[in-house]
This record gives sequence, C-alpha cells and structure tokens, in this order.
Amino acid sequence: MVDWSTLPKDLLDLISKSLESSFDLVQFRSVCSSWRSAAEPKRPLPTHHLPILPDNGGSLFPDSAVGFRLSQRSILLIKPHEPPHNEADSFGWLIKVEEDLNVPRKVTLLDPLCDKRNSIPENFPRVLDMSKFKVRELGREFKLHYFNTVGDIVESLYLEKAVVKYLDCDVEYKFVLLTIHVSGKLAVFRSWDRAWTVINDMPSPYDDVILFDGFFFAVDNNGRTVVVDYSSLKLTLVASPVFGGDKKFLIESCGEMLLVDMYLSLEAVEGDPGFVEEIFEHPAFYMNERTVKFKVYRFVEREESWVEVEDLGDKMLFLGDDSTFSASASDILPTSDGSSVFFNGNVFNGNVFNGEDLGAMQDRDLGVFDLRTGKIELVQKLPEYAKLFWPPPPWITSHAVSSFETLNT
Repeated sequence: MVDWSTLPKDLLDLISKSLESSFDLVQFRSVCSSWRSAAEPKRPLPTHHLPILPDNGGSLFPDSAVGFRLSQRSILLIKPHEPPHNEADSFGWLIKVEEDLNVPRKVTLLDPLCDKRNSIPENFPRVLDMSKFKVRELGREFKLHYFNTVGDIVESLYLEKAVVKYLDCDVEYKFVLLTIHVSGKLAVFRSWDRAWTVINDMPSPYDDVILFDGFFFAVDNNGRTVVVDYSSLKLTLVASPVFGGDKKFLIESCGEMLLVDMYLSLEAVEGDPGFVEEIFEHPAFYMNERTVKFKVYRFVEREESWVEVEDLGDKMLFLGDDSTFSASASDILPTSDGSSVFFNGNVFNGNVFNGEDLGAMQDRDLGVFDLRTGKIELVQKLPEYAKLFWPPPPWITSHAVSSFETLNT
C-alpha cells in the first residue's frame, strides 16, 4: 500500500495550488501532518468596495447607497463519509454558504438557488466539523450588496448576476467583474481602474454571463453569444443566435458550456368578475409568467454554434438567481435518472386574486423539468427531490460534531 505521507513536498505544493476551492484545500490539509505543512491555507478574500454602477439617471439605487460590497458564496454538495444505515437516506444535501466578512469561520446558510434563509431546526448543530463529511464545491457565486455611509447593507432592486475573475498577483488581489447593466448592456469593473465601463454593443438585451475556461462569456435574449475581452473591452461573436425561448442561461457541466433556454407563457390571474378593469390599469400585478418548458444546447466552438441536446444522461442542471451549476445524479441522488433541470419560477398558475395580498402573487416555486418526458413538476410534491434542499438530512442533524464552521441562521 502506498504511503501517501511520503509524497515529495514539491508535488504536494503543486497539487495544493491547483485547488481553487477552500473546502477542497481544507480536506487536503486534513490528510496528514506532512500534507498540512506542505500546503498553506488560502488567504481570505479581502472586502472589496466598488463605486455605484451608473444607472442612466434612474432611481434604481437607494438614495442612501454610496457603493457596492462584493461577497462570495459557495454552493456545496455535502454527503456522509459512510453510507447511512437506511438506504432512503443515501442522498446528498445542497446548500449555499456565505462566509461572514467580519467573523472568521462563521457562515450563513442560504437556499442554493436564491437568497432565501430557512429556519434552522432546533436539533441542528451550531458548529459543523466539515472533515466528518464529504464536501464538494459545485459552484461559486458573487453578490453585489449596496452599503451606505456607515457601512450598513442597504436593500435594493439590483439583482443581476455577477461573475468575477481573479488575476495572478502576489501583492494584492486584482480582479475583473462582469455583470449586466440595468439597460441590458454589459458592464465591466476592473479593480485597478476603480471604475465601471458599460459596453454599448447590444443588438438585444443580455440575459446571462459566465466565467468558463478562464474567459468571460455573455448571451443575449436571442441566444447570440459573445466572449468579453476584459483588457480591450471588445466583444467577439462565438455563437449565432438560438431563437425560441424567453430567457437564456449559461452553465458549465463536465467541462462543457451549455445554454438552457426557458420558455414562458403569460397568463392572467383568476379572480372575481369585477376586477377586469383593474387588469387593464395594472397589468403587471395581474399577469403571471408561467414556465412551460426548456431546451438545452451544447456549445461547439469550432462551428461557432449551439447544438441541441435531447438527453442530458446522468446530469442534473440547476438554475439559480445568481449562479448556475450542475451535478451527477449518481453522486447526489442515486435513485434519480438525471436529465433534469431545477429552477425557480411560477410552475403552475394557481393564484387567485382576492384583492388583499399583491405580494403573494410574486411568489416563485421550485420546479424540476424532465428533459426526456418534457414534464414540469413542483419539487415539493416529489419527496425524492425535495429532500435535497430543506430541511437538513438526518445524518447532519444527528451527527456528533466538533468545531470548524460556526453557522449563522
């Protein structure tokens, strides 16, 4: 049997530097004392403060906001080291964690597809020893928060996705951020310039951005896909449009870039006969966009095109508000056949207007689309899928733990 503790230090150093995830590095350093001494802990990312993104003179930003604060989250797949005694518990748990910028080793638990915080069960441990579990980072996301003159976070309507590329630098963290401007154009922030640049090229408003294979990509509402050169701020067309759907998502899966096209149907909310006039006066409140189907495409670089994929095989795709990620069904849920897309949206138009609660009409459902059958279901009605999200699995809440990460509800 190989004695892993005797591996050359220069090889261990090379391996550790290739681990981008801090969670992977923690597990690497936990193998033995020689591995721990060969790998330095990752430096914590600094708290980045960015100026306000120009909004063309609109009122999108709160009056008290003076800038952005950039935070980073990780989407994790957590599994027990040993298979549970009950085969029904043989599934992974998906959770998003955000490290507290002010309290080291403290994290906040969030829904993996949005910013929702669920109530923590009473028997959930306040401290988790992550070395007791198999932890894999499925994806990362970055969030722009507004802050005011005293440094407090300010709520706002700016919810566009942001992707960040950190550059090699021994002295300080240099980075480039790409997001979508309120106008639908692309906006770039370079840390060394300390300024935003809005790129005027926009045949159609952009839907999504992604960092894939070290490059920035963006797709517009028609499926036209470009690569963004952060040095010259020029766009290069890499794939022709894909017409048909209403919202495009870019996602990396097993080393490939996929495009997921969401189809929506606009439907009126049911209500009393007397409220027809209200619909015409306030159509946004009384019309729902219902998700009806998806199509998936694979990027073929040499052909500069998207090729439709009819079966994802073992893959499960997840479309979040601020990130997209994928997982293997055999790894996360052995009882599943894969070839599915999880998303937030209005799955069924079951809302009935009663004139009292307009906010309830904006609620979204967690849905799953089966690419093979074309059917959409509510995740909450499918127990085998619902248990991937919340509440935490029994092997988490009943596990004896020691200190590593303190949890914030």
